[in-house]
Amino acid sequence: MSASSRKVIFAALAGNTLIAITKFIAAAITGSSAMISEGIHSLVDTGNQGLLLLGLRKAARPADERFPFGHGKEIYFWCFVVAILIFALGSGISLYEGIRHLRHPEPMRNVSVNYIVLGLALIFEGFSWYVAFGEFSRQKGSLSYMEAIKQGKDPTIFVVFFEDTAAMLGLLVALAGVGLAQITGLMIFDGLASIVIGLILGATAVWLAVETKGLLIGESASPEVVAGIRALVRDRPEVTAVNAIMTMHMGPDFILLNLSVDFRDEIATGELERVIAGINLSIKQAFPAVKRVFIEAGTTQQANS
Repeated sequence: MSASSRKVIFAALAGNTLIAITKFIAAAITGSSAMISEGIHSLVDTGNQGLLLLGLRKAARPADERFPFGHGKEIYFWCFVVAILIFALGSGISLYEGIRHLRHPEPMRNVSVNYIVLGLALIFEGFSWYVAFGEFSRQKGSLSYMEAIKQGKDPTIFVVFFEDTAAMLGLLVALAGVGLAQITGLMIFDGLASIVIGLILGATAVWLAVETKGLLIGESASPEVVAGIRALVRDRPEVTAVNAIMTMHMGPDFILLNLSVDFRDEIATGELERVIAGINLSIKQAFPAVKRVFIEAGTTQQANS
């Protein structure tokens, strides 16, 4: 697993831990519903970063008899768990707090504390967001951001990026809610801010779950990698056709490849073994993420049947 993933997660973990502590202290002093929701949000995010680090550690375990292709998909599982926790805890509790304060509004105390904490949180969260955004931008290359999310195979980067983006939006909403409540004297704005924060977290969780689901089930390699493998094998003089290419990501840096190839009829069995070994080696050299290659000799008619 890349060191960049760990760097992004550690930056988010440090920031969210400090922010969660300060938000809960501010909520206790001021009685703000939006601040309680923001504290819960940061606490959930802190736990999520811990789960992502756990996933990275488990995914790095070597293959064994029970898991012959390794444990790379552990990171996909834990990213999916993170999405569930954001939805169940972050969104659910924020919505509950907002509705409770709408039904039973309470005046805020020492409102200036809220502004100080929210301002500091924007600085800390902004730094974490900047680190995640920078790494995400570097990894996406020439792809658009939406294409990079859909084709990305390392979910840890965009999970943290989504979390931090939702956190920045939540802080702005909390700031608006506290400000409107102070200006108008209507505590309903504080409760509404908490509800909006819950909706932001819910939408983020659903998006993360959808993007992670394909990787968890077994997503193929990118079209560019598949096309590159096809061209590489097809150009060999011993090959007449490449029938089928089936790939699956067993982890961000582990692609499993099944390949059906039509070889020239005049190739002897002993020579065929050498040719297959050569194809195996050339694919792994050209595409380092391809760790296991299974090559089946077959005809075009067999592939179409």
